[in-house]
Amino acid sequence: MMEQKNSLDIKSLTLDELQNRLVELGEKAFRAKQIYQWMHEKLAFDYDEMSNLSKELREKLQSHEELIKLNIVQVQESAIDGTRKYLFELPDGNVVESVWMKYHHGNSVCISSQVGCRMGCRFCASTLDGLERNLLPSEMLEQIYSIIRHTGERVSNIVIMGTGEPMDNYDNFLRFIHLISNDKGQNISQRNITVSTCGIVPNMKRLAEEKLQITLALSLHATTDEKRRKLMPIANKYSLEEVLEACKYYFDKTGRRITFEYSLVAGVNDTKEDAQELVNLIKGMNCHVNLIPVNPIKERDYKQSNKEQIQQFKVRIEKSGISATVRREMGRDIDGACGQLRRKHISNQL
Repeated sequence: MMEQKNSLDIKSLTLDELQNRLVELGEKAFRAKQIYQWMHEKLAFDYDEMSNLSKELREKLQSHEELIKLNIVQVQESAIDGTRKYLFELPDGNVVESVWMKYHHGNSVCISSQVGCRMGCRFCASTLDGLERNLLPSEMLEQIYSIIRHTGERVSNIVIMGTGEPMDNYDNFLRFIHLISNDKGQNISQRNITVSTCGIVPNMKRLAEEKLQITLALSLHATTDEKRRKLMPIANKYSLEEVLEACKYYFDKTGRRITFEYSLVAGVNDTKEDAQELVNLIKGMNCHVNLIPVNPIKERDYKQSNKEQIQQFKVRIEKSGISATVRREMGRDIDGACGQLRRKHISNQL
C-alpha cells in the first residue's frame, strides 16, 4: 500500500522542493532534475517510463510518492470547429472538464481549478451542485499534460476559465502557474496564460503583488451593483468600486492590460443603456472587453442575445475608444458551457 506522508504530491513540488523530498528518501539531490524533467517536460505517465532511473529508485518512488494522473472518461469533438471537450476522472473518482481549442495562433486549453464551484453565478452550469473540493496543482497540470499526450500537439495558450474560481483556490493556482511556466517543464509563457475571476478582491491584490505576467480577466457581466448582485452572489461581498479598484491595482503592479468578460444575456444586460453604462464604468482604464454570447443552460432561463444585438453592443463600446471583441463560439454542439458535460455524467451515474 502506498505511503503518503506529505501534503503535496510529487508532481506539485518545485524543483527545489523535489530535491529536498529525495534527500528525505535517502537519495541524491541531482536525481530531482531527472524526475522533474520526466514529469513536466516528457510528461511521463508512470515511474516505469523514467528509464534513466534505477529500478530500485523507481520502486521506492512507487511506494512513497503517488504520481497523479487523470483518466480520460469521455471526449466530445465538435463537428463545427474541431474543439474537443474532455471529461477527466481524478484519483478520488471525481470528474472535471477541460477544453482544447485550435486557433491560427496555436492551441489553447481551458482548464478547471476546482471540482464544482461555490460562487453561484446565475448563468453558469459549473456552480449548480456547489463546490466539492479544490484541485491540486498536479491535477491542474495533468489536464494540460493529458491533452498534449492525447492530441500529440503542443499547447501554447492556457485559460483558467473552466469549472471553479481560481482565486478561491489561490495557493494551488499560484503554484500551478509557476510550474507550467517553468523553463524546465512546458515553459509556457506567462503572457500566454489568462486567469478569470468573478472578483475575490483580496486575492486579486495578492496576485498583483506577485508581479506575474499573466492576464487577469474579470467576470464583470453587469454595470451596476444591483444588476451584478442578481447575476453573481459574489457582488454582495465586493462592490463594483472595490473590484475595479483591484483591477487598477493589478495593472499598476504588472503593467498587464485587464480583460473584462461580459456575458450578454437577452433582455438582462444587452441594451443600448447597458453599453453606455459599461463605457462610463471602465473608460480610461487600460483594458479590453470580451463580449461572450451566453451559452444556454437548460437549468437556467437565460437566453443568448441575438447576433444583431451583440454587434450593436460591440460597436457602441468601440466608438468610445475601448477595445472589444466577441468571443468565438467554440463547441456549441458539445455541451460547450462550463460544467455541462460534468453534470450530464454525474446525472447518468445516479
